[in-house]
Amino acid sequence: MKVAVVGATGLVGSKMLQVLQERNFPVTKLIPVASERSVGKSIRFNGKRYKIVSMADAVAKKPDVAIFSAGGSVSKEWAPKFAEQGTVVIDNSSAWRMEPDRPLVVPEVNAHILTKKDKIIANPNCSTIQMVVALKPLHDAYTIKRVVVSTYQSVTGTGVKAVNQLMSERKGKPGDKAYPYPIDLNLLPHIDVFTDNGYTKEEMKMVNETKKIMGDDSIRVTSTTVRVPVMGGHSEAVNVEFERDFDLKEVRQILEKAPGIIVVDDPAQLKYPMPLDAHDRDEVFVGRIRRDESQPNTLNLWIVADNLRKGAATNAVQIAEYLLERGILKVRKPKTKKEAVSV
Repeated sequence: MKVAVVGATGLVGSKMLQVLQERNFPVTKLIPVASERSVGKSIRFNGKRYKIVSMADAVAKKPDVAIFSAGGSVSKEWAPKFAEQGTVVIDNSSAWRMEPDRPLVVPEVNAHILTKKDKIIANPNCSTIQMVVALKPLHDAYTIKRVVVSTYQSVTGTGVKAVNQLMSERKGKPGDKAYPYPIDLNLLPHIDVFTDNGYTKEEMKMVNETKKIMGDDSIRVTSTTVRVPVMGGHSEAVNVEFERDFDLKEVRQILEKAPGIIVVDDPAQLKYPMPLDAHDRDEVFVGRIRRDESQPNTLNLWIVADNLRKGAATNAVQIAEYLLERGILKVRKPKTKKEAVSV
């Protein structure tokens, strides 16, 4: 299978390459794509070196699947060009997420909506992904009315420049800034740009994407997203009101049985999810499971996941795996011996 990774030199792109290799996705030919300044350089994947190519060259190579992590404007321009060649595009930007005719997919939640007609598939926002993985089995059991979520999001969600800012500040050295204020020994209640309603775009992504992924516009969501000086992953304090009452023991059992979730919830032994535990893991960790005693039918959860993996790269690769399992993507047999060894 010919696989293009667009934005291969970025934080998420490099993580996508790592996840493809770890999960033994059947890559017979890798097509790494990056900005013009990186074209001609090479990257290493699965024991081989591959030259980085331009976007136009990648389209001409007609990959079977192209996994994008290169920003919304790039995706808007180039994803349709790949799709016209028959390539399935899995896009990590916000460009296609709320388009009504484009599926927005978290495999544990709604992969069943995918069809052979879907050539551009949106990968949701990182903070939304981990939350809906935990909420979907509970929604099926008790029906969610309202979600109040506050996030504590890693600097890795901003990119290399933000990581460098944190490390420079920690060492007391000057450097380029990704944020308008210091991030070390600080936190910023400001992710993405502010909108006219006083919320940031990141907060509104969580509101709108949750409804679309869960397939239920009646779910009310309100969000506050915060950037914190953390490296391992994103954390979320989630308050969920249900239509029906629940039993805490049953809630834990539901979460323990749900795909992609690890329950870490033993306060007596000081066991609860932390970003350090989630780092470089694909699972969503859930703990601090407790009843909200201020109103009926309401639950508090603490949800943690590696934002570069499950929040981005792993979710995208899992979408490709699902398409492969269902025969929507197919591994092509080489036509000649020469083609078989031309990787």
